Amino acid sequence: MKITAIRNWLSRANKLANEYYNAPYRAAVARAKREQDDLFMLYVYAEMMGIPNPASYYTLELQPLLLEQFHEWHLRMGMEHSPFDEFRCC
Repeated sequence: MKITAIRNWLSRANKLANEYYNAPYRAAVARAKREQDDLFMLYVYAEMMGIPNPASYYTLELQPLLLEQFHEWHLRMGMEHSPFDEFRCC
């Protein structure tokens, strides 16, 4: 009985410590999540309406930097070759 009481107390202390340390950042994390969701919704609805993605022009210059990571990603996903016809990496 004594061990279960100690475990319960440690569990409550752990929850309290997590709340104490995470409380100042909760609003910032929620705001960042909202902004990320808003951006995703903008991209999805723009794509549905036939509006081209404005970020594609600016992200095109990142292609050489991400090529190695893309290769590792598609291998991790179980694809032997790139899933895109126009984007060959191996």
